[in-house]
Amino acid sequence: MSSMFGKPRASSERPAQSPLPECNVAILGCRGAGKSALTVKFLTKRFISEYDPNLEDTYSSEELVDQQPVLLKVMDTADQDGPGNCERYLCWASAFLVVYSIDNRKSFEGCQRYLEVLALHAQGCQRRCPVLLLGNKLDMEQYRQVLSAEGMSLASRFGCLFHEVSACQDFSRVQHVFHEAVREVRRQAEWNLPLRPLFISEERPCPPVATPVALPTHHSLATCTFNTLSTVNYKEIPSVAQAKLVTVKSSRAQSKRKAPTLTLLKGFKIF
Repeated sequence: MSSMFGKPRASSERPAQSPLPECNVAILGCRGAGKSALTVKFLTKRFISEYDPNLEDTYSSEELVDQQPVLLKVMDTADQDGPGNCERYLCWASAFLVVYSIDNRKSFEGCQRYLEVLALHAQGCQRRCPVLLLGNKLDMEQYRQVLSAEGMSLASRFGCLFHEVSACQDFSRVQHVFHEAVREVRRQAEWNLPLRPLFISEERPCPPVATPVALPTHHSLATCTFNTLSTVNYKEIPSVAQAKLVTVKSSRAQSKRKAPTLTLLKGFKIF
């Protein structure tokens, strides 16, 4: 907006748009697992069966995941015989898709080496990148050599998600996998946010009373007296992971009656 004589006037210039958040996804796996076919299916909704196995490239696509825009960059890697020169994608990617072919057990055994490399990388760096294990070529069910249970077991062993898809069939399932990688990156970013300690102030006095109010001493409960506080006392609230509910009940001999129950938050005291 520009102004003339104090009145607003619409400007012909388009406002500068803020850059989209980026998510870098690297697709790993042995030759013939269908990495390029999955990439092209996701980007173009088309299936192409033949690719140059030595070609490695990175593609970009603006996606809308859970009503939030994101610039999704996909690296279609071209390792020849297992993990090699891994630094180029280990330091670049924010999520990994490890792909094997369900009709080729050798590709399934090869993807285990990728998972081991990613696990070692996660131990040596401060950030943890989500990993998804993909069984591709679900359309080759009649030639299956790797059971779904084996894929799930391997994914559980390395703590990653597991999906089975087909690059030549349903586009929505392929799209779901890539979008799920974005969701996992977002969840990981939320978990890594630093937590600021919270404090409560006891500066405000309790409601005025004519005489101190004390709880009855029977039922084995301690006497609590409410008085006006004259000083400011700050107490740190325990984190969510440490906060526990502790229930204090009266003696078991009186369990037949409705015994008064006092619920406290661990880390606080009664004065």
